[in-house]
Amino acid sequence: MDPKAWEYTSKELSGNTCRRRKAELVKQGRAHGILVYADGEPVGWCQYGPREELPRVDNSRKYRNLAPEDSRERLWRITCFVVDKKYRKSGVASAALNTALESIRNKGGGLVEAIPVSKTDQGPGYMCTGTVSMFEKAGFKIVAPFGNGRTTTVVMRRTI
Repeated sequence: MDPKAWEYTSKELSGNTCRRRKAELVKQGRAHGILVYADGEPVGWCQYGPREELPRVDNSRKYRNLAPEDSRERLWRITCFVVDKKYRKSGVASAALNTALESIRNKGGGLVEAIPVSKTDQGPGYMCTGTVSMFEKAGFKIVAPFGNGRTTTVVMRRTI
């Protein structure tokens, strides 16, 4: 299988979303995502966007001391991956990540941030933010630990 990823537009997303916040972003033309197809069927998805679109982590006490100090550089976030069970460990999430990074580059780039899983004993359902190794292969560096417990996460960044 050779996964192929395409950026989807707000119009394509609006039919598939049901959450009010995302629906509002779609209406405003401010929703970003990547769909990955294999043999003409969608097999993966990645959510990304600028900080203003994905502000949830900003309200975390753990994040406040980790927030980037240079507010002049645009901050992008890659926050979520979904991969069909039949296509896991076949490069779908990596294809989505690389396409998201290319899309960010095409939109002017900036600092890109993610909070992937560094360790979990709870199965693949707890790896929806991606893995450290996937982000390292894409040039990200660990900034600091973030979440702990049965599923641990780290803040990672790179500039595009």
